[in-house]
Amino acid sequence: MKYKELTYKIIGCAMEVHKHLGNGFQEVIYQRALSIEMKMQGIKFSREHEMEIKYKDHNVGTRRVDFFVEDKIMVEIKALINLEDVHLAQAMNYVEAYELEIGLLINFGSKSLQHKRVHNNNPVYKRNQGNQINPLNQG
Repeated sequence: MKYKELTYKIIGCAMEVHKHLGNGFQEVIYQRALSIEMKMQGIKFSREHEMEIKYKDHNVGTRRVDFFVEDKIMVEIKALINLEDVHLAQAMNYVEAYELEIGLLINFGSKSLQHKRVHNNNPVYKRNQGNQINPLNQG
């Protein structure tokens, strides 16, 4: 499993945040707390990272990902009572659109932390793994 150690560290940080805050806060509260915890654990990331979305090598827009960790893993945060299939599908679409291999969907809104690992199953991505995403500079 690629990036196993890093995804475990990220999930561990999320568990620590959930243990201290519990559920019931807005997404931005968990995002700020997770940012603090990942810094404390020495994980490099950017928050609210704006990334290009391409269609056949044409830029069709941008989208901000909650966290982009060590230039490898997209982390999408939710604060919902329960994750639904639509949230998982959205995370999978983002991983494919950003041409990333892996992403994490983390939900702080339930009594127990929920997390899903999402993979890029796009056959075009698998053929062109050398072409990485083009993150925009955030100065």
